[in-house]
Amino acid sequence: MTAPDLDEKTRTELEAAAFRRLVAHLRERTDVQNIDLMNLAGFCRNCLSRWYREGAAEQGLTIADPDAREIVYGMPYKEWQAKYQKVATAEQKAALAKSHPGH
Repeated sequence: MTAPDLDEKTRTELEAAAFRRLVAHLRERTDVQNIDLMNLAGFCRNCLSRWYREGAAEQGLTIADPDAREIVYGMPYKEWQAKYQKVATAEQKAALAKSHPGH
């Protein structure tokens, strides 16, 4: 099976829809910690917000890191941390060190 041959506008619209759904899903799943995402998938909400900011820069737009994070988190990052972020366990930290040395 091959991917359908889409025109650029349609492809962009579908990618945008997938991005919006991913962001909505991550906003709903506040129980999933960023360290768990990093350990399992190699990226987290902060990575996604950085990619968003970098994509904006490629288009000549400047988006501050806190603003990009708010787009992904749905609230200021510090507020999300205070409400939902838990202290990482020793096991989570060890897994991160193993999967992302120097992170």
